[in-house]
Amino acid sequence: MKVLVLSYMYPVNYNPVFGIFVHEQVKALSEAGIKVRVVSPQPWAPWPIKHLSKKWKAYSEIPEQDDIDGIPVYYPKYLHYPKGLFFASWGKRMYRGIRDTVAKIHKEFPFDIIHAHVALPSGNAASMLARDFGCPFVVTIHGQDFFYTIQRGRKLHRVIYETFRSSKAVMLVSKKLKDIGEESFPQEKSKFVVISNGVNPDALEPSPRIDDKESEDGSQTILSVSYLIPRKGIDINIRAIKKLVRKYPKLKYIVVGDGRQREYLENLAKDLGLKKHVVFVGLVDHKTALNYMKKCDIFSLPSWNEAFGVVYVEAMACGKPVIGCRGEGIEDFVKDKVHGLLVQPKDPDSLAEAMDFLLSHQEEREKIGECAQKLVFEKYTWAENAEKTIATYRAVVRKGTL
Repeated sequence: MKVLVLSYMYPVNYNPVFGIFVHEQVKALSEAGIKVRVVSPQPWAPWPIKHLSKKWKAYSEIPEQDDIDGIPVYYPKYLHYPKGLFFASWGKRMYRGIRDTVAKIHKEFPFDIIHAHVALPSGNAASMLARDFGCPFVVTIHGQDFFYTIQRGRKLHRVIYETFRSSKAVMLVSKKLKDIGEESFPQEKSKFVVISNGVNPDALEPSPRIDDKESEDGSQTILSVSYLIPRKGIDINIRAIKKLVRKYPKLKYIVVGDGRQREYLENLAKDLGLKKHVVFVGLVDHKTALNYMKKCDIFSLPSWNEAFGVVYVEAMACGKPVIGCRGEGIEDFVKDKVHGLLVQPKDPDSLAEAMDFLLSHQEEREKIGECAQKLVFEKYTWAENAEKTIATYRAVVRKGTL
């Protein structure tokens, strides 16, 4: 079977971890015998637009085509407006910008199905491409369509609905998203299927030690790997750490990742007198992020509006107990006090209590980490994800529906 994957979220030269979960799925599909081409549309940034900011400069330097782990990836350009302007037309603009590239791919790679990631813009663009090339398309919902897009008004809700209506299957990464989808789009619920994200066990082989002098001083380490944006709750972690440093004077909180909140978070840690306890590593590649997970004692990400959270599963696969929020996608795979701890969202006191328990009970902490690792390796691998995804493809191609 030949599949065209369409996702603006995909590793690119200026950000090798962007959409890494899509790439991991693509690799698993390829290893399972599916032939794949990836189209990852990128904003058009000609002169003088490319001089507006570092971001637009980075867009202008994206190659037209690349090969990532043996997967051909195309980066066609399309007209994109900043700050979400003209959001409802995003899919149409993407379609117009990429159609010629997709037509060229189709000549030498006549794909059987299109798999889009997120309904708007990619799914909406895929619906038009599917019409042009006479093939079905499916779409995976990762969260933003339900947590953000449909909340912005009826027009955007309608675009998502039309995308679902023309699709043959809607894959959602968690039960939480399925519940939201069935409530918001009851007419299309027969197309909904939950296919969880996963991990690649091969990526968890022992790797070289991180050059991190703090790791050698006997301290206990709490880790987050995340984009530094408000809903990830990094500030809640910092406030919880403040409540614990007197009891645990060598406690370290390592923050891996970058984002628009970084300066605010660094200042918060400084204002709370935590400069020696909180370390901001910045953006790293995927292998290095996994290495930090292998070395930490606890992984904590008190995120809300979290559809699934691949980083939790990756930390669990490293044998670490995780802390996340109740009512989020993490509840699909974390039973409280068995595979990790669940806390109230936006509550530093609840979070500090959970951290304190794990820091002070080594035996329980290690047992939870072992249970978490066992669960992930049994049920949450990319190979398992690929098997379910391929079954969906086959049902759609052969039967025209699930």
